[in-house]
Amino acid sequence: MTELSPAATAAYTGTTGIKAPGTTPPRTPRGYTPGLAAVNFGVLLALLTPVLVSMAFKVQHLTSSTGEATGQLGLILGVGALFALVANPLAGRLSDRTTSRFGMRRPWILGGSIVGLGAFALIGVASSLWVVLIGWCLAQAAFNAVLAAANATLPDQVPGPSRGKVSGIVGATTPLAILGGSFLITFISDDVLRFVVPALLALALCVVFILVLKDRRLAEKPRQRFTVGQFFGSFVFNPVKHRDFGWTWLTKFFVMFGYAGIATFLPFFLTEKFKLDEQGAITTILLANLASTVAMVISSPLGGFLSDRLGKRRPFVAAAGLIMVVGLVVLAFAPSIGVVIAAQAIIGLGAGSFFSVDLALATQVLPSPDDVAKDLGVLNIANALPQSIAPAIAPGIIALGATTAIGGYSVWYLFGAFIALLGAVLVYRIKGVK
Repeated sequence: MTELSPAATAAYTGTTGIKAPGTTPPRTPRGYTPGLAAVNFGVLLALLTPVLVSMAFKVQHLTSSTGEATGQLGLILGVGALFALVANPLAGRLSDRTTSRFGMRRPWILGGSIVGLGAFALIGVASSLWVVLIGWCLAQAAFNAVLAAANATLPDQVPGPSRGKVSGIVGATTPLAILGGSFLITFISDDVLRFVVPALLALALCVVFILVLKDRRLAEKPRQRFTVGQFFGSFVFNPVKHRDFGWTWLTKFFVMFGYAGIATFLPFFLTEKFKLDEQGAITTILLANLASTVAMVISSPLGGFLSDRLGKRRPFVAAAGLIMVVGLVVLAFAPSIGVVIAAQAIIGLGAGSFFSVDLALATQVLPSPDDVAKDLGVLNIANALPQSIAPAIAPGIIALGATTAIGGYSVWYLFGAFIALLGAVLVYRIKGVK
């Protein structure tokens, strides 16, 4: 990204709102950072609440046994994550080409949040697992389109030296969304409201962001047509030509597998190992997420600040992975509910460090300044893919682990610790960033 000259700055802040590709303003616009944080919080609240809590119990209500529920939950979340995988880079590329007078990103943010609300309403009223699956696929596609467009505004709006701070603030919304979702579910027993209320909040916060966003606009339509080749190109990059971007992708994939991919089956882990009922499991998840949130809120802004101050990104990602490994190992062998909560706090401490610098690091290794949203969408596949692969392979690993002395879910958490460790190691393959 290049900085604007004084003359270009005047043009940037003029009435047209049109910005040249590959440029950023000299300073972050007022209201932008809290707006971006708000839209990320809302979307993650809508998406993570089902992944971590409500979807497991929705599926359990429609099945006859925990074993059947585990398999069906893995199928629904796995297939849905594939839709997220496709929607994120595709919506990112299309938003890069959008010539609406309302801007490049706004139409995708508003449209995606409206469709996502409808999809969650469908899941809430569903009496069939197939309807739940269809609704979840639509919700993943819609809200990931929102994330692709919203996060693509970061290099549009924020100068390079300030991105670690903004990324740290945005990263803090993940634990807050998890905590908020857990809090809501504690007081909501109705399946419909468990899905609709978070989605309504997401829509409201998306509208707030749209109102404060000084969106970039294209002066003219792209000369090159959007072809089938470009469609498939939305999901790939050249790892030989852009090696740092490739290693960043792998690092993100492994760390996110250890964090997001592993967390889905915590409700079943609690009900099976500690013999908790549904409300007891929900309460325990709330306490665990509270501990994780406190740790993340501490480590995320601190990590972003120190990363900017020291001019380094890789050590924070490596430390994040190692701390998460410790937390996952503790969780695997937890003898009591108190240790489960402590383990979640440790995992949150590591995740906060990761989220604080993840987006800032990514914007420093993007292949092209003209395809920012597309490239960030490709990188975001590393967020979505673990949420597809993990639920798909989890039932087999859990079943295999059940034949061992430590138990199926413990083996699953140890597997996640190993994958996160790979991410901590591979970050040092990135050479263009300190």
